[in-house]
Amino acid sequence: MTMTNFNELPSDLPIPQDDGAAVHLIGMRLPSIALKTTTGGQFNPGESKGRLVIYCYPMTGQPNVALPEGWDQIPGARGCTPQSCSFRDHYQELRVLGAEVVGLSVQSTEYQKEMSDRLHLPFAVLSDEGYQFQKALQLPTFIAAGMTLLKRITLIVNHGVIEATHYPIFPSDSDPAWVINYLKNHPA
Repeated sequence: MTMTNFNELPSDLPIPQDDGAAVHLIGMRLPSIALKTTTGGQFNPGESKGRLVIYCYPMTGQPNVALPEGWDQIPGARGCTPQSCSFRDHYQELRVLGAEVVGLSVQSTEYQKEMSDRLHLPFAVLSDEGYQFQKALQLPTFIAAGMTLLKRITLIVNHGVIEATHYPIFPSDSDPAWVINYLKNHPA
């Protein structure tokens, strides 16, 4: 079995196009839903105070487990590990800019915890395994290998209200730079 390096992106990935699936989000209030976290306990995004960056991603790969068939051909699917590592590497800068960061996917907390520990993430990753958050905001999804997964989108939230979205995101590891630029140019 060929080992996949989740930290590197293939050079020939298809670029996702803006399908308009995020235009309705600006100005929406986050739902008050308690989601399980990789740091233990629960986190309710709807009760967040101040600036919150929620980067939503399809799914991270796991060591020694093959990615779904055709994964690299799905625009925007590949790159969850580089995105998470990039947020990890820019975490302190984002905190200095007054933002808390959380990741979010539909994988179970146990699945996410393996990734969070392996990548040494300094922030929580939230599990929307029951699709409550996704359905409440009508976040864009796609289907791969019979799984309904979130399309990659980042929400910048201020006191529970979405003020900006980054969608589509490509390449995935460029996301924190976009967020930092936004925060610098739009102080709370």
